[in-house]
Amino acid sequence: MLRRIGVESHLVMSRAAEITLGYESEMTADQVRALADHAHSVDNIAAPPASGSFRTLGMIVAPCSIRTMSEIASGVTTSLLTRAADVTLKERRRLVLMVRETPLHAGHLRTMLNLTEMGAVIAPPVPGFYARPQSLDDLVEHTAGRALDLFGLDCGTLRRWGESGGA
Repeated sequence: MLRRIGVESHLVMSRAAEITLGYESEMTADQVRALADHAHSVDNIAAPPASGSFRTLGMIVAPCSIRTMSEIASGVTTSLLTRAADVTLKERRRLVLMVRETPLHAGHLRTMLNLTEMGAVIAPPVPGFYARPQSLDDLVEHTAGRALDLFGLDCGTLRRWGESGGA
């Protein structure tokens, strides 16, 4: 979606993300990496996104595990993924965490509140059924489009509330 609108992308996939991808998608990690303009090893804490001087619009962590969310909230980072998220916060850039665990206990909710107070946006990947999705791809595209909206990016594919075909 970003390539279609001319926005450069940088991808960092955790090992858990690669494992989850294998369970939830027909795509391989290499195929996902090929979609990004730049793919960085999760272990490479010297990669550009680890530095505040590397200019970005912000960062989306999708999906965001409770472990990753908690590590970001603590500020004690152990990988490029969480270091880049920490840098995004310290530089006051947009950080969107698409936390998809459920149900949540009070500790999860407190962590989400702490992150929100630090400037992050907690945006669970909740489908917008008003867009009348016809496939799983429609749901994913709508959710991704809503996340990109948080950066002021419009891919032109999102059916919005009140538009023809919506509610």
